[in-house]
Amino acid sequence: MPNPAQRAMAPLIQRMAGSVWFSKVGPKIVPRLDKVISKATGGRVLMSQGMVPSLLLTTTGAKSGQPREAPLACVPEPDGTWLVVGSNFGREKHPAWTGNLLKTPAATVTFKGRRTPVTAHLLEGDEREQVWPTLLKVWPVYDQYAARVDRNLRVFRLTPTAAEKAAG
Repeated sequence: MPNPAQRAMAPLIQRMAGSVWFSKVGPKIVPRLDKVISKATGGRVLMSQGMVPSLLLTTTGAKSGQPREAPLACVPEPDGTWLVVGSNFGREKHPAWTGNLLKTPAATVTFKGRRTPVTAHLLEGDEREQVWPTLLKVWPVYDQYAARVDRNLRVFRLTPTAAEKAAG
């Protein structure tokens, strides 16, 4: 949850994050810093979580078959699922992690230091439209990203696996 100083800085950070120049620089800096901070804190902290809820998503590489980590903004839902958006900072191509989930929906979420096996479901049509306003409340910049690309930003719901639900 953002503190008062973070809430005060939010409009400035969102304006910067929505800029075209940041879409070139941000992808090179933000994920790397988030991965370093996450590793150093055992998955309890991500740099971006000061502004938005964030998680570390581990997918299986679509081509390599190797584990791939992506720090992402998310919307934790009351039922224990998470929503994530493949915005790629408003760049033209879909981020690799979305292709990984399309090929292999089984993944792992690390959220607040807890690892949870999940299954990804791509939201399309009415399902996607239903959650879009909620996503914009958390990160209004998604609309700016969507406006400057010729692709639909992929939205996924990450649901804990049946075994995880039974254990939790």
